[in-house]
Amino acid sequence: MRLFVGVVPPLEVVEHLAEFVEPRRSHPDEDLRWSSESTWHITLAFLGEVPDYKTDDLAEGLEFVAKRQKPIDLRLKGAGAFPGVPNARVLFTGVHDPEDQLAHLASVTRGAVNKAGVQVDGRKFTPHVTLARLGRPVDVLRYVRVLDLYEGPEWTATGFELISSRLGEGPSHGAAYDTVGEWEFLG
Repeated sequence: MRLFVGVVPPLEVVEHLAEFVEPRRSHPDEDLRWSSESTWHITLAFLGEVPDYKTDDLAEGLEFVAKRQKPIDLRLKGAGAFPGVPNARVLFTGVHDPEDQLAHLASVTRGAVNKAGVQVDGRKFTPHVTLARLGRPVDVLRYVRVLDLYEGPEWTATGFELISSRLGEGPSHGAAYDTVGEWEFLG
């Protein structure tokens, strides 16, 4: 299974962001492939392909992390692009985390994943929600300027999910996601 650990925003937060993004989606742009709202999440750790026999140890480690994590107040806010605005491959909205708890959570989550014998993608953690992907590097300054004005409602993340990703099986031939495990923050 291709897996990742993520925080999924509540429906009202997703709907608020979708309402802001919709006018931008309605202007056709052949370079952008907009992500479906059903796939919006904050990735804490991307695991890639994980053999079935490792999922029990993985679940045990994630449960351990969740039991020690307090709920986190968050807000989706602003915009950016990876690897950068002039040569973007991904357009995103940022995550405002006033106490910087997500970075710590991502670190301990990645540690638990590694302890379970699963390799984690080594990219630096940057909390975000992917809004669109680009097939080739494109300057997205005009989108970032508009999306940077976005500020969503505050919400409290009360848990995280282990999610499987099936490439090409989702909306517009994107990824389809299924929750494999879910843990509440109990710290």
